[in-house]
Amino acid sequence: MTGTGAMARSAALQSFLDGAARAALASARAGSAAERAVEEVFDRCAAKVGAVRGGDGVRLPVCDWLGPALAAAADTQRAQVGVALGAIASELRWTRRSSADPSEPVFWNGHANAMIMGPGGIEERDDLWIGVTLMAPDITYVDHDHPPEEVYLSLSPGQWWNAEMDWTDPGMTGLIYNPPGIRHAMRSGAKPFLALWFLPL
Repeated sequence: MTGTGAMARSAALQSFLDGAARAALASARAGSAAERAVEEVFDRCAAKVGAVRGGDGVRLPVCDWLGPALAAAADTQRAQVGVALGAIASELRWTRRSSADPSEPVFWNGHANAMIMGPGGIEERDDLWIGVTLMAPDITYVDHDHPPEEVYLSLSPGQWWNAEMDWTDPGMTGLIYNPPGIRHAMRSGAKPFLALWFLPL
């Protein structure tokens, strides 16, 4: 697929997008807000290609947990998504949450986010975000909120909370949907946490 400026999306990134779309849409309830949000994100991916960021990826210490987290997806119906994510992992630029404080080393060293599609992502976009969160075992991601709605697709065990929902593990067949502006959080258990997120802007 090509877009304006003769930009081309790599086969590895397109394979990831195709697999993520299939998995998310297969998990969304027909007619739900989650299904609509996922469709919007991937329709926009199909409609145009953004600029390729280029440059090397950036790792953080918590990225040592990426391999074990991807292994957790290998025996599930989301195995292909895990393989496709692994194929682009070297291009990801992992960052800590901007509010993270090095004086709180458990959270500081225990989490990272990477943008796949969006500002600073493998493909620069201003109309959507697709990204990934990785956490070491026994980490709670701080409560936060943002204007866009959000859909999470888990690739390893984890739990989510929002202001309208108790702590919930959607498993490898469900999704988590956060309405626009809602307060929400997530946490890992005894195993590392790995999840994709999709936001139409």
